[in-house]
Order: sequence, then C-alpha cells, then structure tokens
Amino acid sequence: MSMVQESGCRPIQPNNARIEEHPCYSEGASHRYARMHLPVAPACNMQCRYCNRKFDCSNESRPGVVSGVLNPDQAVKRAWEARQRLPHLRVIGFAGPGDPLANRERVFATCKPLRSSFPDWHLCLSTNGLCLPESVNAILDHGIQHVTITLNALDPEVGAAIYSWIFWNKKRRRGVEAAHILLEQQLAGLSALIARGVLVKINSVLIPGVNDRQIPEINRLVSEAGVFSHNIMPLISAPEHGTYYGVMGIPGPNEAQLQQVRSQCGGAAKLMTHCRQCRADAVGLLEQDRQAELNRSPVEDSRVIPIHRPTRRDPVANPPSPVVLAVASQSGERVDTHFGHAAFFRIYRVTGAQIEHLGERFVPRYCQGDDQCEDKDHTLKAVLNLLNDCQGVICARIGFVPWQELLERGIEPVNSHADRPVLEALSHTARLLQDKHAIPTPKVAAAGMKGRG
Repeated sequence: MSMVQESGCRPIQPNNARIEEHPCYSEGASHRYARMHLPVAPACNMQCRYCNRKFDCSNESRPGVVSGVLNPDQAVKRAWEARQRLPHLRVIGFAGPGDPLANRERVFATCKPLRSSFPDWHLCLSTNGLCLPESVNAILDHGIQHVTITLNALDPEVGAAIYSWIFWNKKRRRGVEAAHILLEQQLAGLSALIARGVLVKINSVLIPGVNDRQIPEINRLVSEAGVFSHNIMPLISAPEHGTYYGVMGIPGPNEAQLQQVRSQCGGAAKLMTHCRQCRADAVGLLEQDRQAELNRSPVEDSRVIPIHRPTRRDPVANPPSPVVLAVASQSGERVDTHFGHAAFFRIYRVTGAQIEHLGERFVPRYCQGDDQCEDKDHTLKAVLNLLNDCQGVICARIGFVPWQELLERGIEPVNSHADRPVLEALSHTARLLQDKHAIPTPKVAAAGMKGRG
C-alpha cells in the first residue's frame, strides 16, 4: 500500500510558465530569471541536526543563513527595490531562516501585497512539512503555486537520527515518535498539494551512513505521488557552523557518493542537479547572488533585526580589545585535551600580538568516557560558570551539547587547532573573534584562578 494518499494530480505542461520562469524548476530558467528569498520567518518548529541558523557570514551561501530578519512591510519594500534593480526577477521565495509555516501570519501578510502589486511573479515556499496539511488552503489562497518539502527519511528510526526534536501540540517530541509525526504530516501535505495542482519539489539532504539508503526509496515514492522534482543535496558539515554533524566530525558526501545515490534514483520526478543550496535571503541569479548588495538597501536602516553585528572594525579608530581565552592543554605547548576531559583550563589574555598567561582554572571533569560525553547538566554548568568570563574556549575536541551551551553563553568554541601549538591557536582565535565581533573589554574573574596570573 502506498504511503502517499491518492493524489489525482494534474499533468504539468512542459511549457508552463511556472516551470520555464522558475530557476529551481528549470535549469534553463536559472540562467535567465532571478529569484529573491524574503527572510520573514525567524522561528522554527523543529531542530534538524544539519542546521544552525545562528551562524552567518555575508559571503556564505547555505540554507537557513541570513544577515537579518524582515517584517512584512520591510520585505515588501525590499521587493519593490529589487524590482527596480532586477527586471528579470520572477520568483519570490520564503525559505527561512526558520520554517515559513511556523511563521504563517508573517509569510501570508507579505504575500498579500506582493500578489496584488506583482501578479506576474511566482510565489514559492520551502517547508519541513510539519505544519503543511493544515496550511494547504492558505497556501493556495495566497497564490503560492510552488512548494518545496524537505524529506530526508521514510523510516522513523532513520529520521530520529536526523532530527533532534519537533515542537508538536505545544510539546517538544523527540526520537522515533517525533520522526513518525513529521513523516505523517509531510506525506499528507504532499498529497494535498499535488491534488490541488501545486508544483511540488522534494529536497533531501544526503547524509552518508545515515540516510543514503533511504533516498532512492524516497525518490520512488514521491515520483509515484506526482512530485515534479527531487533535489538531492549534499550535507554541509563544517565545525565552525556549529551543527551537530559539523561538531561531531561527520563529513558530507564526496562527489562520487552523491552521484552514486543519484544514479539509484530512477523515478519520474526530475532530478535537480543545478541547486546552489542558497541562503534564506538570496537575491539574483543562482550563479550571481546579489544579496550583499540588496542587504545594504535603505530598508536596512529601519528596523531590520540583525542576526549578527558587523564583522569588521577600523583598526586605527578601534584598536583590538583584549580577548580572554581558555585553552584545554595538558602540556601547555599544544592543544591536546578534549573539552570534557580537561581537569583545568589555561587562561590567557590576548591583546594584539601580546599574549599574557593569567593562570590555570581547575574544573570538574565533564566527560568520563573516552569517546563520548555524557549529558551531565550539573557538571557542565559548573564548568561553564568557571569559564563565563572568557570569549572563547580552545580544545582538541568537544561534544555537541557543550558546544551549544558555550554558544548560548556567547562563548566561541574552537576545535580546529587540535595538536597545534597553543600560541598559534591563541593568536588565530583572537584575530577571528576581533574580526567577528566588537568585543568589550573583559573583566577576568579571580575565583578559581591559580598560578602565574
């Protein structure tokens, strides 16, 4: 029995403007027509382990990344400005930074004036699908004819390895239960959209060793359901992004692995291979993103909510402020200790090229195992309290939970200097933080300090 309800889908005409003018639905269109993602959706109703919406770099292109969140009025103003600069603009998309259907009022409030002012534009939306079935009528009412659903697993056991939690019926759900609920919602929403003539694209993030065997089955199922296109995207996994997979060192697929999985997908859904895994505030052609230019528009001067503060300072007018860093190093020469294994952290103050050793700060050991840290909240809290005045923590390795907790406290975890000289790691990290933030002068706590400092 099919997992997808009978769709009664309408046939898609090959010359349909909905396809021929949409850069994601037609590779030819991607060279001729521009799209614009309006970042009006800050909240998300689930946590995928490949996603961290808090990280942003103006030069980075990655799903979920934005430099600022707009309200509906600001979004419409930005669209008007884009219209002046990009006469070949045809598509307005809602792709984050959270899930558009977890922010329905903001998204639909933006759609209404856009639909009225620009009837020749195509509106589209990307969603995780959790709130999709109850949103189908509103999607149609607001003129959205393109919907992308991210579907990574059909087996809830596999889904439980990809999603940390979902927020469902006012409760946080985890594990297989969460993955099962999500899958039911995704498939019900998929059927309802296709039955009403919406062009549906499926995104699947390929995570080697996790869902690579699921994706051909997803391709078969969604093809039978009448999905137009299937986009199999490689996992983006870098430690500095702060995602679970990045922090845990789980790599994305190489090109051969990606092509192998694609070759196993023989369904009727057209495989999308020109995806650029765009930001949630992307603007322009797929190959020529102009978001940085549009983000400097006058709209930015009003009440845009910045995701991060400016990342560059004038070195003359604003000389580097001192940075206090903690280093997990047993030897004192190299970065050689796991965060959770550290019995003490070496504390340094870095001011420009000057590095001052302030002493050692002894902490309870958070992790007792060799390879995995346990979730010991009280111990972790004690460690973090002792490091609370530091701007960064440098260590050889670190688990995902302490990584997240450090970020929550505004402390930068750094694990990219494993087995490198301590002084080199300190200099590099201090420069990174000074470039990234306007760091206030720190106040180093005396409690717990022992040694030369």
